[in-house]
Amino acid sequence: MTAATYSGSSSHPEPDPADAAWYRSLNAELTAHGLSPKELERIVADARAEADSAGIAPANLFGPAVLFARELASAMKEGDAAGRDTGHTLGPVVLRLHDVTLRRGRRTVLSNFSLTVRRSEIVAVVGSNGAGKSTLLQACAGLLPTSSGRVERTERFGYAPQLDALAPLLTVDEHLRLFGALDGANQDRAVPTGHQILHRLGWRPNGEQITRTLSGGTQQKLNLALAQLTSPELLLLDEPYQGLDALAYEDLWTLISAWRSSGAGVLLVTHLLRDIDFVDRVVELPAPESYTEAPKTKERAV
Repeated sequence: MTAATYSGSSSHPEPDPADAAWYRSLNAELTAHGLSPKELERIVADARAEADSAGIAPANLFGPAVLFARELASAMKEGDAAGRDTGHTLGPVVLRLHDVTLRRGRRTVLSNFSLTVRRSEIVAVVGSNGAGKSTLLQACAGLLPTSSGRVERTERFGYAPQLDALAPLLTVDEHLRLFGALDGANQDRAVPTGHQILHRLGWRPNGEQITRTLSGGTQQKLNLALAQLTSPELLLLDEPYQGLDALAYEDLWTLISAWRSSGAGVLLVTHLLRDIDFVDRVVELPAPESYTEAPKTKERAV
């Protein structure tokens, strides 16, 4: 979801003065801590997008701007010092991109992009709208050809795109059987396995329910279950929290952490600041032609 924009037109709501003051305070405090203009722009935009998405004032969501800025600055410095000390052993490489260039028509989305994801690792992709986050995952899944470079990926992978990826007239169980068959799984096992994953996401499905009658959040749960149906070595998740409520969001991260513990590598697209607490590395796509890769900004025991 993009951050709300405001103008003098009566068709747009006026920004709340308290919210505007909070963002100014956040910007000023982060500047005082020596963050670059690019980092400032991204952090403030992400905070605004998250607050708008949640429908909660930033002061209520993040607390006082000064303290929130100090926490972010401290976490970023700790991340720089800690490097990639994730506290667990990484496995073999399950995804490698080498000097990949991606184009949409005449527009270059990513240029000479390289990335490696290993088993037992969670890597988050962040960046502004149009930076190429979803395009990157499509290329990783083999749905979009590269203009140059190469993508090497394990054959055992699952991909959960954003919403609207399901067949609206199929039932829940028909989706599970279909995806199980496509992945070479036993169809008799696909349904109970899928139901088990859905239970862990807080939903006990009616297998005969038509997909188009499900809420957006419930469709997303099915989307995630299909990606993990055959216990892949690599999971590609494009904003997997879309449509989920707070409890389902917690269930999602419990499940993702379990996937990592079981040896899966996870590459996910996010714009939520709090997601950074759960990942091992962050790859930022600040512009279509360049990228920077940085260690995780903050760690939390799972």
